Amino acid sequence: MIAPVELDDRHERSDTMAGRQDHWNSVYRGRSEEELTWFEETPSTSLKLVRLYLKPGDNLIDIGAGASRLVDALLDDGFTSLSVLDLSGSALDLSRERLGTRGDSVEWIEADVTSWRPRRAYAVWHDRAVFHFLTQGDERQAYANVMAEALQPAGVAIIATFADDGPEKCSGLPVVRYTSEGLAQVLNSLVPGKFEMINSRRHVHITPKGNRQSFQYSVFRRKHP
Repeated sequence: MIAPVELDDRHERSDTMAGRQDHWNSVYRGRSEEELTWFEETPSTSLKLVRLYLKPGDNLIDIGAGASRLVDALLDDGFTSLSVLDLSGSALDLSRERLGTRGDSVEWIEADVTSWRPRRAYAVWHDRAVFHFLTQGDERQAYANVMAEALQPAGVAIIATFADDGPEKCSGLPVVRYTSEGLAQVLNSLVPGKFEMINSRRHVHITPKGNRQSFQYSVFRRKHP
């Protein structure tokens, strides 16, 4: 159980969120989607993993999706119960404009995942490169609590972070690098007994400029209460 947040802490979190929101809005307004280091024309690794666990009619949420094209590919596959969450309204606008009327069925959520409250249960939670930006323990705790609340029993969380040999910063911000085993240990310390790791793999992302970035993808199943 998390201790009550004092008033000063709430103000500090609010300021931090506003600062992050300004940062990411500026990033997405300042460069084209294809110039961003994390751009993937086809998010192959994420898509392969999602296809393993998502069934027709299941709810999926893409956390910190930015302008990712995962939602495009899932719509192409015929999936319809899709939610996309990001702190940056500018990023969400890019995806909405790209999809046009195809995106009308998508639930678009502009929010900080650490303070967001889910209104439905999800079968799949996908996060490519949000968790590794959470450098403070209280942020990681809040994230894990929200994820545990959002996932239905036996639901699956796919979490991608920079690997232990990946970059130490992204978009000028510090990150925490993980191995799949290290991430599993951290998650278990935050929400003990809630998740079990069922899959993992490494992936090397090639940026638009040709640089190599090492990622690890870990898949966790939400245990029954």
